[in-house]
Amino acid sequence: MELSICIPIFNFDVRELIAGLKKEIETNGIDAEIILIDDASDLSFKQMNASLQDNVQHLIFLEENIGRSKIRNLFLQYARGKYLLFLDCDVKIDSEKFLQNYLSNIKQRPDIELIYGNFKIATQYAATLRNRYSVEREIFSGAQSTDFSLFKTVNFIIKKNILEKFPFNEELTDYGYEDFIFAKLLELNKVKFLAINNPVIHFDDTTNGVFLRKAEIGMNSLFKLSESGQNNVFIKDIKVYKVAMKLRQLKLASLFLFAYGIFEDSIKKNLLSEHPHMKCFDFYKLGVLIRKMK
Repeated sequence: MELSICIPIFNFDVRELIAGLKKEIETNGIDAEIILIDDASDLSFKQMNASLQDNVQHLIFLEENIGRSKIRNLFLQYARGKYLLFLDCDVKIDSEKFLQNYLSNIKQRPDIELIYGNFKIATQYAATLRNRYSVEREIFSGAQSTDFSLFKTVNFIIKKNILEKFPFNEELTDYGYEDFIFAKLLELNKVKFLAINNPVIHFDDTTNGVFLRKAEIGMNSLFKLSESGQNNVFIKDIKVYKVAMKLRQLKLASLFLFAYGIFEDSIKKNLLSEHPHMKCFDFYKLGVLIRKMK
């Protein structure tokens, strides 16, 4: 088996995504299987996706939510492919040659061990804070790159033996930074990486308020990581962490928090508006993190 397509599901209808993948597989005779693991979704979504049982190799429903890292590692128990293609459940295929583009790059560069494919934002959600952040900070331009910092877990393909050797950190159970830590682990171990523009379309309807709460959870995850010195090698290049540590070293953290407190309401008002500004989001995350560090 050449390819195992691994899709963790949580509260999303993946029928259109699976239809697109199946069409390309069958039209082009691609040696691939599809594996779905539902991470304790609501009953309505379980019932929607249960109809896919006969269209995929495995459809597993978990009784309890195990989180973003652990569920990705769980696919290793079911996947037979030499390569594992991970897709977030809230995406759709953007090209009839999506799988072929990956397989073509693998054929041309068999030494490459992980390829990140990028993503686009669904038009109807483009104005939200979450998706503005993606456009300005996460989505890359250009045909190819070897910059590991571009990596996101939304759409990537990896050799199975590499994931077996370097699994996701299952201690990261809350939202935030599991993709960054995973990428840094692979980079430190000199895993051969390539980013190509082979995107999926991301349908993320997270509201600004929910995304702010997720950002706070992410800062809490980062703070917990910072409490152990052994994690420094993984987090030292995270921008918000670098700035927070610099302010602490210069004994300016209290002054920053005083200034942040003055503008906090205005910052949150902007971030909850229809025109959120990324600089305000940077200050918001920094304020949350430094407060946790006090």
